[in-house]
Amino acid sequence: MASKARTLFLVSLLIMAAVAVGPMAAEAQLGIISGLLGLINVHGTVFCTANGNMGANGTATPVFPNAGVQLQCGGTIISTTTTNAAGIFSILLDPLRFILTTLLNDCSVRVTTPLSTCNATLPSVGGLLSSPLQFVGDILVGLLRVTQLVPTGFNLLPSNSNNN
Repeated sequence: MASKARTLFLVSLLIMAAVAVGPMAAEAQLGIISGLLGLINVHGTVFCTANGNMGANGTATPVFPNAGVQLQCGGTIISTTTTNAAGIFSILLDPLRFILTTLLNDCSVRVTTPLSTCNATLPSVGGLLSSPLQFVGDILVGLLRVTQLVPTGFNLLPSNSNNN
């Protein structure tokens, strides 16, 4: 009887060990592919202000719905999207095509819709918004790693730099 209890105990320990090691073994078996299973998500909220940012001290600030947003790297448009009703945008990128340091150093998010679209007292000609990017972390969704990038803070561009 003691032998049966001992065997059951050992089998239980083996099952718990297998469950604990399973995810690590799966990642180890994937090797280099585990680094390739990922996305880069450039996301943020555009506010309807002269600088596209939230008001001071988090005061209530209207968002900029239906604003055109571009990801530009070295003057080349990489991707475009539109903010939703809450002023939120998201651009997904393939990490095999984009190096994180390049995105952080050479790319920016630009709002291409004139500010006067959301507030008639804001500039209607020239002056579009632009922001460099910053890394805020990675999240794991199963085996998929999603790198999170957000605008550091929008600035109003002078009229002569809108096309660059």
